[in-house]
Amino acid sequence: MGSCISVRIKAESPLHAGANDGRDLSSRLSISSAPLTPRSQSEILETSNLKSFSFNELRVATRNFRPDSVLGEGGFGCVFKGWIDKHMFKAARPGTGLVIAVKRLNQEGFQGHKEWLAEITYLGQLSHPNLVKLIGYCLEDEHRVLVYEFMPRGSLENHLFRRSTYFQPLSWNLRMKVALESAKGLAYLHSPEAKVIYRDFKSSNILLDANYNAKLSDFGLAKDGPIDGKSHVSTRIMGTYGYAAPEYMATGHLTARSDVYSFGVVLLEMLTGRRVVDKNRPHGEHNLIEWAKPFLASKRKVLRVMDHRIEGQYPVEGALKAALLAVKCLALEPKFRPKMPEVVKALEQLQNLNESGSLKREATQRKHHRTCSDEASRRKTSSYSRPTASPQLVT
Repeated sequence: MGSCISVRIKAESPLHAGANDGRDLSSRLSISSAPLTPRSQSEILETSNLKSFSFNELRVATRNFRPDSVLGEGGFGCVFKGWIDKHMFKAARPGTGLVIAVKRLNQEGFQGHKEWLAEITYLGQLSHPNLVKLIGYCLEDEHRVLVYEFMPRGSLENHLFRRSTYFQPLSWNLRMKVALESAKGLAYLHSPEAKVIYRDFKSSNILLDANYNAKLSDFGLAKDGPIDGKSHVSTRIMGTYGYAAPEYMATGHLTARSDVYSFGVVLLEMLTGRRVVDKNRPHGEHNLIEWAKPFLASKRKVLRVMDHRIEGQYPVEGALKAALLAVKCLALEPKFRPKMPEVVKALEQLQNLNESGSLKREATQRKHHRTCSDEASRRKTSSYSRPTASPQLVT
């Protein structure tokens, strides 16, 4: 549990994308390097509005980074549970004060430091209800640490794919809620206000708070969007197998539509309850997109790929609309994919459909209940009516 060594895989071409079985979600594609930001490190830290922690403060807050405090593992480090005073931001006794998540980067050189700095660059300045909150950082000697708000429900990945009593399968309504809120987070990043390409949208980077509110995390691979009229950002190819858009994998040209493709992958995972790449599946079902696509455009066929654990929870029309939205996001040609505000609008309409469908089902159930009650009352009244030639006793 205490081991936090991540495995990276280098891809020489897009053909290697299928070589990973999907279980190592921290696997990265990495080719050449490029400057992450024109600003200096000191400028980034000075303008971040974040708390600067000492390493000793975080060591005490996490009980010396004990293995039983590990919450999970990111691509470049382990995440530990800790406690700080909510007013002074000093280390507090376990179980008191504010719960935090502390990501301690593996000491693996320049690349890890760049991603650590990218987190501060973006989360230190961007603020949105569907982005995880970065509280502070530690830059001391060789130590690189980030301090986040604690998300008690863990990742969407865990709820979709972990089989345990702690991670219960999400209901249809919760899945659509998470999809909508994640889409809002991406839409904000793509907006003129932020102009950021996330580049690593996947189910393990969507975290859930106590009320299942979704927030995007891990901005180590984020990039500033294109400027000066350019259509894309040319950059090193980095991301996670299965989620990266095919045109980005082939050329290194990154656009906001690359994130839209990744969103389509995660939406499909939510609908099916399957990982995008899973070699443990039967032959022909290893690649989720290739397996599911033939079924997604038909109201009759789409039910074949829906997660059986949420059977009966969704209107068929709603399932079809969500599936068709996933298909649009997964279009091979980027220009045919919707923009994230369009995705948000479609999911809001779908949520209204879910709510009206729930109301209809509740109304039908109430009507059925009233009919049954009226029938029972009628029978009861009839039973107590004046005796006929063949009186009946009611017990």
